[in-house]
Amino acid sequence: MKPYITIDGRKIGLEHPPYIIAELSANHNGDINRAYQIMEEAKKAGADAIKLQTYTHETITMDCDSEEFQIHGGLWDGQTLYELYKGAHMPWDWHKPLFEKARELGITIFSSPFDFSAVDLLEELNAPAYKIASFEVIDLPLIKRVAQTGKPMIISTGMANEEEIAEAIRTAKDNGCQELVVLHCVSGYPAPADQYNLKTIADIAERFDVLSGLSDHTIDNATAVTSVALGACLIEKHVTMDRNGGGADDSFSLEPSELKALCQDTKTAWQALGNVNYERTEAEKGNVKFRRSLYVVKDVNEGEIFTSENVRSIRPGFGMLPKEYSKVIGKKANKKIFRGTALKREMVIDC
Repeated sequence: MKPYITIDGRKIGLEHPPYIIAELSANHNGDINRAYQIMEEAKKAGADAIKLQTYTHETITMDCDSEEFQIHGGLWDGQTLYELYKGAHMPWDWHKPLFEKARELGITIFSSPFDFSAVDLLEELNAPAYKIASFEVIDLPLIKRVAQTGKPMIISTGMANEEEIAEAIRTAKDNGCQELVVLHCVSGYPAPADQYNLKTIADIAERFDVLSGLSDHTIDNATAVTSVALGACLIEKHVTMDRNGGGADDSFSLEPSELKALCQDTKTAWQALGNVNYERTEAEKGNVKFRRSLYVVKDVNEGEIFTSENVRSIRPGFGMLPKEYSKVIGKKANKKIFRGTALKREMVIDC
């Protein structure tokens, strides 16, 4: 496994801060200015990238109202797939201005293509990377087409079993993909945290010899921050201006202040991981003097015996170590020692 991949000059791997993708998805709600605003807020929050979804209702499904095309339950209950995606899709003529806006803001932008024509469009715009959505992880021809671009790939595994994940990874690698991150995902909207099984992140990395991360559909940041401790080097979260905005994905997306917290808290979690270390840290060095040690707590005359009444283990730490207490008790002082004196070995006869 390569220790990192690079997207648009940014290294992504366990030795680098978590890469945060703000998923714009359908949260433009049909207004390109809202899309621009989400991008601006993502940049302010500290996200590394903004991600789009490139499809139309014609390319992702068909206009059919038979039972198989109906949605029952959940956020989109009562709609057909065609109706859902007609309202949710991002018009293709928005892509160029959105890519230009990202360059203006200084934030990386790429997308999830859902068919070959979407890949062609994104190649024309020189997208620096590609994301395969969880519902498309079984579309091996699409993965092959994306891999042949030679660009870094991110594959989301929601709903996929071990065999399907292995097929997707093998297809990507066999067709030229040399930089890959595989995201653990639960394709529920929203997804309950107690179904996330975050330990799978580390297993993905080990089992498939890839970098791993998290596509998070929970409604807060606890799951995402926790994932960093389990090896997630990349985190993707849906982002909106208003969770109550009424759009297809608004209700399970982060608002700008929450995205900012995600960017800060995941970086803090990553920094806190550090390395295996048993040495004193810089923060601790100044406090060593406040550890416990042996002190004379009552005046002791020369030749007097040390007892539990005149010697105790207390703070601060300028005297003998507490573990030497038993060596001192019952021995005699070789000089007068005043209360509040740190007990030293040379003050004790035959110690």
